[in-house]
Amino acid sequence: MIDLDIPGFGAFTIKYLVVDYNGTLALDGNLLPGVREVLGMLAPSLEIHVVTADTFGLAAQHLSDLPVTLTILPPSQQAEAKLDYLKGLGAESAIAIGNGRNDRKMLEAAAVGIFTLQKEGGSLRALSRADVVTTNILDALELLRYPKRLIATLRS
Repeated sequence: MIDLDIPGFGAFTIKYLVVDYNGTLALDGNLLPGVREVLGMLAPSLEIHVVTADTFGLAAQHLSDLPVTLTILPPSQQAEAKLDYLKGLGAESAIAIGNGRNDRKMLEAAAVGIFTLQKEGGSLRALSRADVVTTNILDALELLRYPKRLIATLRS
């Protein structure tokens, strides 16, 4: 768990990380360099959930040896499915990370929504619903290892 008390934003006990796969943890279906190691470092503190349409069909292969729960969603109604998944865990106890239009609802509903803008690009709709923007997934994940960075960014 990660306890966050962000002045003017809220106090949260974060138990879950809910993260998109393609465009967020991976590019063209392949896990980005460094992601495996940082997810391994976060796993003792957070329950990690990867929720994806798995466009390239490689998520299970690349995540099989990591302490994450992988959920592959059907191609339709993904934004709603990701939101429902997050709410099922407890949105108020979750940080969500994504980049796509289908991530917009979970980014808005999470205690903290983090948008990553990487080589795949990102949806303006998702960006507008996030609380924090990073230029790569490693920076986003490092916010969880060093939560005072989130406090500095989000306090009012």
